[in-house]
Amino acid sequence: MMVSSPFGGGRAPGNLPRLPTPPTGWPIGSYATYSEAQQAVDFLAESEFAVTDVTIVGVDLMLVERVIGKLTWGRALAAGAFSGAWFGLFAGLLLGMFVNQGFALQVLTGLVLGILSGLVFAAIGYGMSRGRRRDFSSASQLVAGRYDVLCQPRSAEQARELLAKLALKPPS
Repeated sequence: MMVSSPFGGGRAPGNLPRLPTPPTGWPIGSYATYSEAQQAVDFLAESEFAVTDVTIVGVDLMLVERVIGKLTWGRALAAGAFSGAWFGLFAGLLLGMFVNQGFALQVLTGLVLGILSGLVFAAIGYGMSRGRRRDFSSASQLVAGRYDVLCQPRSAEQARELLAKLALKPPS
């Protein structure tokens, strides 16, 4: 997957546009899940079809926030300690590379200080917002109501014929 930059000009590798550009092409299939759309494109690729003419487009986008559980002091502090540990480990590794004595000591010190600072900042943040907002943890995901597969006009009919064969195949 390539993410384009809105600041770059011209075209990206593979002749893809750098700026956000609406997709072009004729619809050759519409699917309820991304997995089904991906399976259709895989089938086209296995059939020696030029899949560079194909685009999968998510339509009717939704931000879905799935609640994982209640946010408690324990979960808030654990998350703070974990993120602090990563930062502290990174800082300790950098210090260890540039300081001539005690590489392991530098890494361990960075890790411990990272965990402690993560705990402190998590406790402050959770303590200040407790009961006023978001007493739950969640994970967000961008999903589409359906996934359309588009193809450039020069080969859309061939793609439709191939996908019709896929639709006739018995499920495996």
